[in-house]
Order: sequence, then C-alpha cells, then structure tokens
Amino acid sequence: MALTRGATEALQILIAGYNRLRRADVVLYADLDYDSAQYAMAMLKARRGVTVKSFAIPEPTTRASVLDTYRKVLDETPTARLLLLTHLSHRTGLVLPVRDIAAMARSRGVDVILDAAHSWGQLPLDIADLDVDFAGFNLHKWIGAPVGLGFLYIRKGRLADIDVHMGDQDWSAHDIRSRIHTGTLNFAAALTVPAALDLHEAIGVPAKRARLTHLRNYWVERVAHIPSVHILTPNDPLMHAGISSFRIKDKTGQKDTAAIVARLRDEFKVLTVRRGGLAAGECIRVCPAIYTTEPELDRLVAALSAVAAS
Repeated sequence: MALTRGATEALQILIAGYNRLRRADVVLYADLDYDSAQYAMAMLKARRGVTVKSFAIPEPTTRASVLDTYRKVLDETPTARLLLLTHLSHRTGLVLPVRDIAAMARSRGVDVILDAAHSWGQLPLDIADLDVDFAGFNLHKWIGAPVGLGFLYIRKGRLADIDVHMGDQDWSAHDIRSRIHTGTLNFAAALTVPAALDLHEAIGVPAKRARLTHLRNYWVERVAHIPSVHILTPNDPLMHAGISSFRIKDKTGQKDTAAIVARLRDEFKVLTVRRGGLAAGECIRVCPAIYTTEPELDRLVAALSAVAAS
C-alpha cells in the first residue's frame, strides 16, 4: 500500500501504469464506473494502442443480471486484458459481487483494477477475500480522515506490472512508494489517519453498515408507494449499503435532474447530488451519513412527495 491524495489518483496511477497491455488487447469498463477512472481507461487507447470497450449495467438490476452482463462481455471479448470494476457505485450505490466477477475475469486472463472508494467503511472488506490484485481506496469518505487522502494497493508479486511513476528515483523499483510521486504530501492530514482508523474500528464496520442500511431503507420504504419515483438500487441487502439513487419519471435529462436537486436544496434544505453517465438516464443520489437522523429523512420523504406531484 502507498498513500495517495484519494482513490481517484490511486486508480489513475494503476490504470495509466498498467504495462501488460499490447495493441491487440481490449480494456473494459461499465457505465457505473467513476468518471475519472473511465477517462483514464479511455486514455489507454492513445497511450497503449488498445481498444476501449464500455458497456451498461442493466436496469432493473439483480445479482444474476450483473453476473450475466459481465460474463457476456468477457465471453464476447476474448482479447480483453484489463477490467475496471467498482465495488460500490458512486452513481447509484449498487454493490457488485466483486469476488465472483474477479474470478470470471481471472479465468479468462483478465486483470481487475478495483475502485473501492465508497465500499471501505460502508461494507466489510477484505482485499484478499475479494481476490483482486490492484485497487484504489479513499480515507476521506467513510473512514473519516481529512479530504485529500487515500491509498493504492498492489498485491505482492504484481508490483512490476505497474510502471514506476513519472520515472521516480527516490525509491527502489521494488518499493511500492516508487509508484506514486506527487511531491510534498499534506503530512498534517496524513498524521490524522491513525485517529480516523481508531474511530472507525471503535464504531466497527457491522455497526456502520447496520446504521447506513437502516437510514437507506427508512427513506426508500417511505417513497416506494409513489409511482413516479423509481429507486435504482436493489433492495437486496447484498447489493446496497447506505447510498441509493432515484429518478422521477420522465425527468431524466441533465436540466431536469439539476432542477430537482436545486429545488430539494433550496426549498426543502435537503442535499442530494445529480449523477449522469448512466445508459438509462441521469439519476439523483441520496447519501446519508452515520449521524443523519430519521427526522432529516422525513424531510426528504416529504420533499420527494411534493416534487413527484408537481
């Protein structure tokens, strides 16, 4: 592991530095993957001369449909070499069955770079159990460290498959610190990491997940009766944590979703986030924190009822 300025930087380094690609290879990513990671994957066409292929996660989403989608894409792309995989989507909150997808990829000679920006801290996470060789993590989202901290992970024995970063000579090529060179790290922020981890462990992942799942289910169950509100994230407890997204029927364009987000903020004092990039249309993300209260979610429910009726 090596400290970075966040999961975005970690993923960009892993993707850009992955050096096992040849011109006949294909790299794969889905519509739910993070924008900046998609950009880095697309850049590989110019940098490595590969073909870049994207695909959509089907809606409505089930575990079976997700596995079928990845299986189909991998079977249809025998020259695939690299797959970007997101554990917990920043767009919809969907949790993917990473271990099963990674096993599919590995059996076909495809390496996985895992985006764990949102999953670590919301979900029980053992990188060895997920069986991926490369991953990017955040420390500033669900762990509680200051903004601008994350880390990259490279499994022992795979370091040589990621290029030394920007010709770094401060560290040996056999040292993971040579894979990230950004100048002076915000060491004051980095010094807070042990305290953030202590608090995270004191609360415990089971308690965090239970709290976030309760808050998610609290508002989702109370808007489920509204016909025009479509919840994108499945109710399967293995496929969500605290984040979920919704659409209002016939209001899936950027202008519509931006207007809904603005109204929720300005009229009802509810903060949500517009998310684009999905094949089926834009959505609006709801992301409770562990300290969010039920009365605050009641305000969200009332706001969605009013927005859906207008």
